[in-house]
Amino acid sequence: QVQVAESGGGLVQAGGSLRLSCAVSGTSVRINNMGWYRQAPGKQRELVAAITGAAVLSGGITNYADSVKGRFTISRDNAQNAVYLQMNSLKPEDTGVYYCNVRRERDYWGQGTQVTVSS
Repeated sequence: QVQVAESGGGLVQAGGSLRLSCAVSGTSVRINNMGWYRQAPGKQRELVAAITGAAVLSGGITNYADSVKGRFTISRDNAQNAVYLQMNSLKPEDTGVYYCNVRRERDYWGQGTQVTVSS
């Protein structure tokens, strides 16, 4: 059974940084398409960053929402079976619950981690 667990959220001032972690069990992050999504209050969940599995390219192809390009970096640690989201130069509009996604025959989600950026 695939399980996903996010961690690393918190309260940070604008301009600060956070690193989110996504621990996965029951499957390998190396072979799956992985993504980070966020959901702000009153808004739909949106894709923030994604990385393809090794079947596409060994290191993975990354993709980012325009709003986070140049500030966020998604990465994968195959040995730890984890995916990370490094978030720099945070803005108040980055506030939301961040979810890790494993895309297989269906989508698997974690419980989310809250990120709050104060102005």
